Amino acid sequence: MKFLCAGDELVEACSRGFEIDGNKLFAVRRGGQVYVYLNRCPHRGVGLEWQPDRFLDPSNSLIQCATHGALFLIEDGECVAGPCAGQSLTAIECEENAQGLWINV
Repeated sequence: MKFLCAGDELVEACSRGFEIDGNKLFAVRRGGQVYVYLNRCPHRGVGLEWQPDRFLDPSNSLIQCATHGALFLIEDGECVAGPCAGQSLTAIECEENAQGLWINV
């Protein structure tokens, strides 16, 4: 497991990008749970953020690809609208403990 960040560095309903061992990732906290995905749209393979650490739509309820506007569910990464509908983001296993967030890459 690799250390991602301290738990308080990822606040509720926000997202944050990371680079670990050359892998671009992002994390979202929703309902107290943390979800981590590869920062790669299944449609064109591009990064999702439209500004640094900005991976969510204006309502902070869906992950949004800045390139073509595809929308993904935060809980499982499934694309629910856009050119890659039915495909999913690549989830990264994540655990949280008193020291912070840890990922399995």
